[in-house]
Formats: sequence, C-alpha cells, structure tokens
Amino acid sequence: MRKIAVAVMFALIAPTALAQDRVPMYGEQSPDKSETQKADDIRAERAYQRSLGNVPDQKAVDPWGTARGAEASKKPSAPPKPVVKHSSKAKSGNTPN
Repeated sequence: MRKIAVAVMFALIAPTALAQDRVPMYGEQSPDKSETQKADDIRAERAYQRSLGNVPDQKAVDPWGTARGAEASKKPSAPPKPVVKHSSKAKSGNTPN
C-alpha cells in the first residue's frame, strides 16, 4: 500500500518539476532580449525611479531617545577630549653594554 502511495505522490509531483524553465548552466550566455523585452525593462526602470520620488523624506530616528529622556536628547554632547600620549622610552630586554 505504501509503495502505491509513493508512486501516486511522484506522479503528482512530476508534471510540476518538468514544467520548470530551463536553468542556464555556469558560464552560459543568456539569449539576447527582444525589442519588446528591452522596452519593458526601460518602462519598469522609469516606473521604479518615479516611485522613489514619491517616498517622503524620513526624519532622524533615535531608538534610545525614550531611555535617555527628553532632556538628555536635547543637550549637545561635549566633544571628546584628546588623548594625551606620554612620551617615555620603550623598555626592552636588550640593554647596551
């Protein structure tokens, strides 16, 4: 009974697997596009660029603003202090005699 069920499942799956488009192999060149396909690509690109113009500008987002509170987000932060490097001779294991 199980063998029959498996055979039926394969019979149901086979048409969809065979209906798939041919996948190009590595290094294989794709066929040239027709004029209508090129025109469709150009129209799609123009529509995409127009849709980008419809997106409103977003204001800056501060995800930690509520954690810091309203007063902390309004205060400008102090610039970091420069790091002072102490000039000292490097100690090494070799000492001149």
